[in-house]
Amino acid sequence: MTSPSSKLPPLLARLREGENLKNLTAEELVQLADEIRHYLVETLSITGGHLAPNLGIVELCIAMHRVLSTPVDKILFDVSHQCYVHKILTGRSAEMSGIRQFGGISGFCKRSESEHDAYGAGHAGTALSAALGMAVARDLAGEDYHVAAVVGDGAFTCGTTLEALNNIASHTRKFILVLNDNEWSIDKNVGALARYFASLQETSAYTWLRDKSIKFIEGLAGKSMRDQASKLVTAARAVINPLSFFREMGLNYYGPIDGHDIARLEKVLRIATRQNEPVVLHIITQKGKGYAPAAQNPTKFHGVGQYNVTDGSTKASSRLTYSEVFGTVLSRLAADDPAVTAITAAMPSGTKLDIFRNQFPKRFFDVGIAEEHAALFACGQATQGLKPYVAIYSTFMQRAVDMIHHDAALQKLPVRFCMDRAGLSPDDGPTHHGLYDISMLRCIPDLIMMQPADEAEFAHMLATMNEINDCPSAIRYPRGCGEGVELPETPTPLPVGKAEVRADGAEVALVALGNMNAVAAVVRESLLAAGVDCAHINARFIKPLDEECLLGFARKCKLIVTLEDHTVVGGFGSAVQELLSDHGGSTQVLPIGWPDEFVEHGTLELLRAKHGLTPENITSRILHKLNGNI
Repeated sequence: MTSPSSKLPPLLARLREGENLKNLTAEELVQLADEIRHYLVETLSITGGHLAPNLGIVELCIAMHRVLSTPVDKILFDVSHQCYVHKILTGRSAEMSGIRQFGGISGFCKRSESEHDAYGAGHAGTALSAALGMAVARDLAGEDYHVAAVVGDGAFTCGTTLEALNNIASHTRKFILVLNDNEWSIDKNVGALARYFASLQETSAYTWLRDKSIKFIEGLAGKSMRDQASKLVTAARAVINPLSFFREMGLNYYGPIDGHDIARLEKVLRIATRQNEPVVLHIITQKGKGYAPAAQNPTKFHGVGQYNVTDGSTKASSRLTYSEVFGTVLSRLAADDPAVTAITAAMPSGTKLDIFRNQFPKRFFDVGIAEEHAALFACGQATQGLKPYVAIYSTFMQRAVDMIHHDAALQKLPVRFCMDRAGLSPDDGPTHHGLYDISMLRCIPDLIMMQPADEAEFAHMLATMNEINDCPSAIRYPRGCGEGVELPETPTPLPVGKAEVRADGAEVALVALGNMNAVAAVVRESLLAAGVDCAHINARFIKPLDEECLLGFARKCKLIVTLEDHTVVGGFGSAVQELLSDHGGSTQVLPIGWPDEFVEHGTLELLRAKHGLTPENITSRILHKLNGNI
């Protein structure tokens, strides 16, 4: 198949060859928006990526790059999964065919990739604080460039966004906040702020005054007159619109504005650049605009793999994903136990808690992008005898570590923390890899932590968590499909802290955690073929360790090899090393896991090969150790 980048559409090709975006006519800008959408749909059908968010922001990005001049002016994107159009407009259109591919450009803003990427991000709630820091640095240096932060309405449920909003007017007079309001983050936004933004859109008198005021201000001569008129009109707006949240925060509000009208967007952006106070531009966009499958199903096309351009269809796997196992099994547990509740931070579809929500809507809670609140909210439920399961991606659960420590563990509250996408999240790269949760959590006293080897064991571990009522517990599980193992009809709790010996051996013991058991099985066969008597232990529990099992194999084996889908620094292998050291053992431990560096994006196969985590590489390392190098 020919790469979409091999022949760029006419206007994109002209921009790539040096044409200035600011010189294009109004008609050409409409054509450019169409070309970008078509190019994104075609390109991402092959690479996968964040399609719907980028289709919705095309005109806004065009307008911003016509009014602002990067890299001198700074444009920051919250989360930055919607930065594809920005990348196209800053010289990377031909590189889009390699986006999120090994060796290709990132699916997020990345400072090391381009000087136009003012700030790297992959999590929500970062843009306002970082942009304010840049604005203050600009002010201290006596410079005059613009700083604009593009923030989705869903990110306003994030605590850091509100914390920054509370400080903007106190620290700078020149700041542009672009509120990209499409009613969706990944799933439909929830909570009071979502209702507030909707109410701003629905006030007809406010909309009329907004339109008239913009035209009035633009017609005035002189900056001083425009500034004074802007203040008077803003005061009048506050009378008509009692929901003056942004004004109370010290930001001059403009909106709502059609986010697909380039001419209007440019006018309002130019007004914003002339203000001597922070402004918020409330932009209304449609997620997935221009591609019917994405517009009709923005959740599916928020982040999507390969798809058929004609109808948006994707290939379905015959195996359940670990997320689907989680949603299915938790729903079964809830059917028998009315104390079970489910909590997520804006990810009901990603964590597959939508399965639970459909069956038990009163016991399902989506708190928005607020991981810290989710954990504390669960703690409160636990004090009253409920059994909350908090499902959040591993990379986002990092934000709740303080609450897991200070609130759940210290008070011995039986909150169940379920970390989806633990381990490598291949195509998304270092912002989304879940490679650090063991290191962060295993040091916390009175916390039980585990990882299943397959779908059936996952079900049994969820049942185990349901019986733990005197301390918090955590389970980590990977992205994607399981091993193809059938789910048990009735999951049964496992003995806490007990490993499973899958095969005995007296020379080498492979102690594998979770999905690395499949790798360990292949390694064992290779070692047996090489004449090495090898054991295979499925660890199951990270904390507490099965001390009896591990110390027993340490006494009879030359080498203990730990295998984990986690960084080797402070991970499961480190825990095993600490155990053997504490008991005065001399048996060496060879920890196999991800290196002490931020791992790039790429396929699982390529990244495991590069970093020595394939069965062949692991076997070679073990044999090297055994052949006189221990």
